[in-house]
Amino acid sequence: MTKVLVLYYSSYGHVGQMAEAVAEGARNGGAEVDIKIVPETAPKEVAEAMGFKSDHGHPVAEVDDLKSYDAIVVGTPTRYGRMSSQMASFWDRTGKLWQSGALIGKVGASFTSTATQHGGQEMTQFSTITNLLHMGMTIVGLDYGFQAQMTLEGAHGGSPYGASTLAGGDGSRQPSDIDLDGARYLGKRVAETAAKLSA
Repeated sequence: MTKVLVLYYSSYGHVGQMAEAVAEGARNGGAEVDIKIVPETAPKEVAEAMGFKSDHGHPVAEVDDLKSYDAIVVGTPTRYGRMSSQMASFWDRTGKLWQSGALIGKVGASFTSTATQHGGQEMTQFSTITNLLHMGMTIVGLDYGFQAQMTLEGAHGGSPYGASTLAGGDGSRQPSDIDLDGARYLGKRVAETAAKLSA
């Protein structure tokens, strides 16, 4: 059975909700799925002062874990148009995997959350996908088979580069049905693509 890792960081829970939807889609695509988070790098007092969510209900990933999967779907909130420092720190420790070619041929994808509709979703996904391409991974995006991303009725996430959601400047907006459906669609496509490549 194809094994998919949903690897994410989430300060306030929005990316965590998207991670659950990606995992659901990947399971519907026939994959065995694990969800893991990357370590928190912010000092404890800063995380507490900012109200960061500390109990995500998922284990913390180790770099060597990545070798065990056929596909890795990476989720990170946007920080000024790029991936969060927590996610960047995790990928900065993958040099041995790059050197050995351990992730070459595996499938990769991305998902994100921003405060506003034009808050850097696509740039964040490019900053994520760049890491995966350097690792030799095959990228799956949120293709236009997911037609709901084409609607102009209301604000929502979604782009060809991956699933996404809008959190609002104060974090009060939760992922919409379109956002979560996009994440499920992406997860299913990743699982199906990984199965075809490993057949």
